Amino acid sequence: MATRVKVLFLCIGNSCRSQMAEAIARHRAEDIIEPSSAGLVPFGQIVPPTLKVLDEAGISASGQYSKPLRPEDLSTVDLVINMSGRPSASVLRGGASPVEDWDVGDPYGFDLAIYREIRDEIEARVEDLAQRLRAKVDEQKKR
Repeated sequence: MATRVKVLFLCIGNSCRSQMAEAIARHRAEDIIEPSSAGLVPFGQIVPPTLKVLDEAGISASGQYSKPLRPEDLSTVDLVINMSGRPSASVLRGGASPVEDWDVGDPYGFDLAIYREIRDEIEARVEDLAQRLRAKVDEQKKR
């Protein structure tokens, strides 16, 4: 395993959850996670409430944009985090990368309080993932 793990965060529109996860991973776990994100049906933009709650936490989404999941995305990552709410088998159809399903609510269309709750949940999950990946890399270095 490389020092940095290529992680693809996947949701429906690539405008809320996966964008939050990508930005949070880039900000809080850049030593271990090389993040990217995509959507099953991309919305075409990161919605303003997503950017607002990230900004409130001091996290930038600069350079990020809403984009579709492409087959080549799945072949270049080490791990897919599926936040789409759909079973990963139906979403990824035989992708070679390991998949973790994160049951994270979709804040789209709700008020800022919901966006903040989702941001905080994603932040905790990203921090947990980063700790697990660091431990795995440390274990491999010991061998």
